[in-house]
Amino acid sequence: MKKSTIILIAVVAIVAIWGVSAYNGLVKMDESVNTAWSNVENQYQRRADLIPNLVNTVKGYAAHEKETFQAVTEARSKATQMSISADELTPEKMLEYQKAQGEVGAALSRLLAITEAYPDLKANENFKELQAQLEGTENRISVERRNFNEVARSYNTSIRTFPKTIIAGICGFDKRPYFEAEEGANKAPEVKF
Repeated sequence: MKKSTIILIAVVAIVAIWGVSAYNGLVKMDESVNTAWSNVENQYQRRADLIPNLVNTVKGYAAHEKETFQAVTEARSKATQMSISADELTPEKMLEYQKAQGEVGAALSRLLAITEAYPDLKANENFKELQAQLEGTENRISVERRNFNEVARSYNTSIRTFPKTIIAGICGFDKRPYFEAEEGANKAPEVKF
C-alpha cells in the first residue's frame, strides 16, 4: 500500500475514534442532566407528599382557615399534575413548572403563618416534626435545583464548544434550560411583628 493511503486510513480511524468517544461522552452528560432532573422532581414530590399531613394537622387547630387550606390543596394539585420529562425541558416549560412550584411555596408560607395564631399547634410534636420535614425538603429542593443547574451548565458548555459542537449538531443534542430565580426574588421579604 502507498504511504498516503496508510496515512489517510490512520487519520480516518483517529477521527472515527474521536467521534465515537465524543458522542459517548455527550450521551453520558445527557444522562447526567436527566438524572439531575429526576432528583429535582423527586424532591418536589416529597414536598407534595408531606403537604396533606401538614394541612390535616393544622386543620385540627384552625378549622376556620378554610380559604388557606383550599389554596394549599389547589396549589399542590396543580403542581403535582404538571410533569415535564427530561427530554421535553424547554425554557417555557421550565418557567411554567417553576411557577406552579412557586405557588405551592407561597401557599405553604400562608399555611405556616397561620400557626402564629395557634400556640398549642406550634407546641404540637406532630406539627413540629412535619414542619422540620418540610424545611428539610425545601433545602433538598434547593440543593437539587443547584445540582441540576451545574450539570446542565457542564452539558451545555460541552455541546457548544468546538469540536464537540459538530457531534452535538449532527446527533441532535440540544441545550438544556436552567432553573432561574422567581420574579421578585431579588427583593427582601417584609417581616412584620
